[in-house]
Amino acid sequence: MKKFDIPPFYRGSFITAIKNFRKERDTRKKDFAPTRLDFGPVRFHLARHFGFCYGVENAIEIAYRAVAENTDKRVFLLSEMIHNPDVNRDLEQRGVRFLMHTSGEPVIPWDELRPDDIVIVPAFGTTIEIQRKLQEIGIEPYAYDTTCPFVERVWNKAAQIGSDRYTVVVHGKPAHEETRATFSHSRVTSPTVIVRDMNEAQRLGSIIVGGTTAERFFEWFKGQYSDGFDPNRDLERIGVVNQTTMLASDTQAIADYLRGIMMRKYDLDDSNVSAHFADTRDTLCYATNDNQNAVYGLLEDPADLAIVAGGYNSSNTSHLVELCEQRLPTYYISSADKLLSAAAVRHWDFHRRLELTTEGYLPDRRPAVIAMTSGASCPDAVVEGIVVKLLSFFQGVRPVEEVLRDATDSDPT
Repeated sequence: MKKFDIPPFYRGSFITAIKNFRKERDTRKKDFAPTRLDFGPVRFHLARHFGFCYGVENAIEIAYRAVAENTDKRVFLLSEMIHNPDVNRDLEQRGVRFLMHTSGEPVIPWDELRPDDIVIVPAFGTTIEIQRKLQEIGIEPYAYDTTCPFVERVWNKAAQIGSDRYTVVVHGKPAHEETRATFSHSRVTSPTVIVRDMNEAQRLGSIIVGGTTAERFFEWFKGQYSDGFDPNRDLERIGVVNQTTMLASDTQAIADYLRGIMMRKYDLDDSNVSAHFADTRDTLCYATNDNQNAVYGLLEDPADLAIVAGGYNSSNTSHLVELCEQRLPTYYISSADKLLSAAAVRHWDFHRRLELTTEGYLPDRRPAVIAMTSGASCPDAVVEGIVVKLLSFFQGVRPVEEVLRDATDSDPT
């Protein structure tokens, strides 16, 4: 796999060493057991896969190249390049300005842009409408396009099944930049509807089988369907694609459910189900799958708590938190600064969309065991900073170099 040129301050010295060792020992990525680091009074179990993925590193490389190659021009990002505050803050400090909020609301009016401005497309991609708007201004939208290749793969799959006269069902968060972009590209070739979860998939299923009137479709899916959508006509043949950062198990469950609905309505079996349900297979990216599988492996080990690092508006990170919450007290933090002391942590409750302070999060017993992972847009340096900060709360910890040597001189699992 390609190695990207990203600023070294995003790396972590001992985190990078651990990752490199695990890659060498498990080149086919079949082992999802965590790396165990024994510091004496505290032990860390690090997920096998976490942090920057291919698409994020690709985006960072392109964005920093855009800045370096255009020192005499104004450089803009359509919106946050990735959902990580450290990366976006550093780009802002280098003079990059955001044109829109992640919601799509404008920050800078379009009429303030000039043809010689540089506009970077974020890793989530962007809509066809925005691409055309940039072209009308005279800005080439593909000059510094950081759209993740795995997002483009979803677009290609949607276009493929659309050309075969299937309606595209997108499993995703309607307000998320990636889902908005996928919806925009998909509706060009096919009727398209977004379902955010199983509840909405079941509503769609009730309309397909006729248990609910088609009129309810427009109420339930307001703002989530393409122009001219006709539930009676456009739900006869469907296929499911997804926002790449959703939980794989959720997407699979929705696809299986809708496949079963079509089989029931049209009296199909496995040999002829393709007449009404497209075989899209899984359109999640490899990193989302790897990180989620690594969390399943992480949770097989007993631990006192879990810490998940990442931006608070990161979809893929929130799903890792969901998985950890099923087994352990879990704290979702954006940086080491959120570890206020050994007695208190400031963390994000993404269910209620607010930051909380929890006291007594570290156990009294020794050794304390902490499970750790991070989202695909979280720098390794942030994870390393969290580990170092936590170590400072314990007396008599073993030196990092000694623990790292033990972890890399033997089987890490």
